[in-house]
Amino acid sequence: MRLIGILLLLLFTTAIQAQNFELRVEAKTLIPGKKIYLEYINELGKIVKIDSASPSDQKKVTFKGQVKDQGAFYLVNFFDTPKPQKVLVILEGGETIDIVADGVNDEEGKSAYTMKGDYPNVKFMLELMAISKEMEVKVRKWNQEIQIDQKQEKRIQAEFTKAQQVSSAKIKALIPQMGSHLVALWATNFLPAEQEMASLMEIANTLYKARPTHPQVLQFVNNLNRLRGVNEGSMAPEIKLATPAGPNLALSSLRGKYVLIDFWASWCGPCRRENPNVVKTYAAYKDKGFEIFGVSLDQDRAAWLKAIETDKLVWKHVSDLKYWSSEGARAYQVNSIPQTFLLDKEGRIIAKGLRGAALDQYLAKLFESK
Repeated sequence: MRLIGILLLLLFTTAIQAQNFELRVEAKTLIPGKKIYLEYINELGKIVKIDSASPSDQKKVTFKGQVKDQGAFYLVNFFDTPKPQKVLVILEGGETIDIVADGVNDEEGKSAYTMKGDYPNVKFMLELMAISKEMEVKVRKWNQEIQIDQKQEKRIQAEFTKAQQVSSAKIKALIPQMGSHLVALWATNFLPAEQEMASLMEIANTLYKARPTHPQVLQFVNNLNRLRGVNEGSMAPEIKLATPAGPNLALSSLRGKYVLIDFWASWCGPCRRENPNVVKTYAAYKDKGFEIFGVSLDQDRAAWLKAIETDKLVWKHVSDLKYWSSEGARAYQVNSIPQTFLLDKEGRIIAKGLRGAALDQYLAKLFESK
């Protein structure tokens, strides 16, 4: 009995250790008197502070604990300023991860960091970010080209569409390697739902089989199933949220026009890169009975308003500033952005996922006889 008791204790201790994590964090720049925080993201996207520490003389802090939910998403929040640098970390237990970050954002709200740890979630997360960064560099170059010569727009749009397809192909090639690791759930943010539903269902099935009770996996699976139910031909669910000026605006108040519901956010890189195309599309069709109803998944009101002004988004805007818990996003089961729904004059969904050239082509055909 004594031997059995010792074995059981060893097994219990090993199990606890497997759930532990250690984050070794260094900030290149410190803010005097400010702490670094560890935050947990729940299944509804709500961020909860769970730990904090003041940096040492070597500008370092260490966070230790046991992972929630047998795996979860965390943020390292540097100094909790109005616009802090935040680093996403995906933990499943047993990790020791080193993070070295700038600690503060520059004037453009950008900051850099490195993350080291021989774990699948770290490896694939960095690969996904590299793919996204590669696309960002191309988009920046194209934007500069088009500002110099507007005649290059058609060529650039074609190159952009091809680059998006290549980017999605690279991401999809990684999915089988990710298996049931939670980084696969994060990868869904890089795949447009309408074009990549099969890949999203593959991820959902793999994760659900391995983690049938995990709260974020369940949320994703349920959202995906409901998204498949918001189909073309069905009446668009109502959205009634606050405008930048304050009063609520109902989607149904725009009946009589063709309306593009555009789910986006100031923090969403692909959304911001797409905005110049949407601006041109709106200018071309706004006098023909076309309207845009922008639904922001922002949390920061100032950032939302600044993005509207900076990107010159002159159409209708609403938000409840609830991030992924946005009532509008939940009504349409939006789990990645940008995402669009095109409605006819009666408020019926006639197309989903239209962006760039595809949106222009659809509207050109729609309005050619009007």
